[in-house]
Amino acid sequence: MPAQLVYVTAPSQAEAESLARLAVEGRLAACANILPGMRSLYWWQGKLEQADEVVLLLKTTREQAPALTEALTRAHSYDCPCVVAVDIDSGNPDFLRWIADETAPR
Repeated sequence: MPAQLVYVTAPSQAEAESLARLAVEGRLAACANILPGMRSLYWWQGKLEQADEVVLLLKTTREQAPALTEALTRAHSYDCPCVVAVDIDSGNPDFLRWIADETAPR
């Protein structure tokens, strides 16, 4: 089953941890990495903004990515959260199999 890396930004460490727990406990992602200390510059409602954010990286399958995206979007505090999935084309086969096993329906 093809794996995906889901990139999410959050306004705080606490929210990133909450989103990570939602994803992993719900078996929508096998693993979450939280990377604090990011500075973002972006356009929002016609104005250039900047903010300190936290990056959340989630490992999931292509099959679970839509449900993961929906759950994260619902739970996120942003009006239009960044939740994007990127295909993992190759990697450690055992790790990729582990992602599939941990996100498989129970």
